Amino acid sequence: MNKLLIGAAALSIAATSALAGSHSVVRMGTEGAYPPWNFINDSGEVDGFERELGDELCARAELTCEWVTNDWDSIIPNLTGGNYDTIIAGMSITDERDEVIDFTQAYTPPDPSTYAALSADIDLSSAVIAAQTGTIQAGYVAESGATLVEFATPDETVAAVVNGEADAVLADSSFIDGAIAANSDLMVVGDPVALGGGVGMGVRESDGELKAKFDAAIQSMKDDGSLNALIAKWEVSSQW
Repeated sequence: MNKLLIGAAALSIAATSALAGSHSVVRMGTEGAYPPWNFINDSGEVDGFERELGDELCARAELTCEWVTNDWDSIIPNLTGGNYDTIIAGMSITDERDEVIDFTQAYTPPDPSTYAALSADIDLSSAVIAAQTGTIQAGYVAESGATLVEFATPDETVAAVVNGEADAVLADSSFIDGAIAANSDLMVVGDPVALGGGVGMGVRESDGELKAKFDAAIQSMKDDGSLNALIAKWEVSSQW
C-alpha cells in the first residue's frame, strides 16, 4: 500500500539503539486494515498477502516472528520507538521515509493508484478527493489542485464517496478493486497514477543485520518464482 508518513518518528531513534542486533523474536508490525495486503480475518488474526509473505520470509530467514497491529498514522514512530521490529504494511519506499527508517528491497513493483467515484462525470482536477492520511496518494492529491479530504482508515475514504462527503477516492488499485467489488455503485474514473518506488519492509536504521536477512529472503523468493506466485494469488500488483 503506497503511503507517505514520517510524523514524529525521528524523536525515538536514539532511544532504540539498544534494540539493534540479534532478535530472538521479530515483531512484524502491520495495519490490518488494507485488504488484500493486510486485514483481520473472521478469527481475529492478521491475514492477507503480507501475512503469507511475512511468514514465508521469516521461515527463510530462520527467524521466529510474531504479528503486531498498529494504526497507520503512528506506524513509523512506533517502529522507531521499539514497539515492533519491522513494518510490513503496504508501505511504498519513498525518499522522505528513507530519511527516518531503512527499507529492504521492494517485494512488489510500484502499484498504480486508481480513482473511484459514483459517477464517470467527475472533473478530478477540481473535485473533492478522499485519501488516507499520511499516504502518497494524499500527497499527490494535495499537489494536484484538487481538494483533499483525509481520513484515518482506508474504509473511511470509500465511505466518504458513498455518503457524499467526497467526489472520488484515490488509493492503490488493488484496494480500489476490492472496494468496487463490495459496492457496485462505485466505478473507476480517470487514468491510473504511477506513484512510489515499490513496497518494501521498513526497519530501524540501527537494524542492518535484520534488514540483510530479509533482503536475502526476499531475493530468494524472487529467484525461485514464489514471490510472483504469491503476488498473483492475492492480486496486489504487477509481477516482477
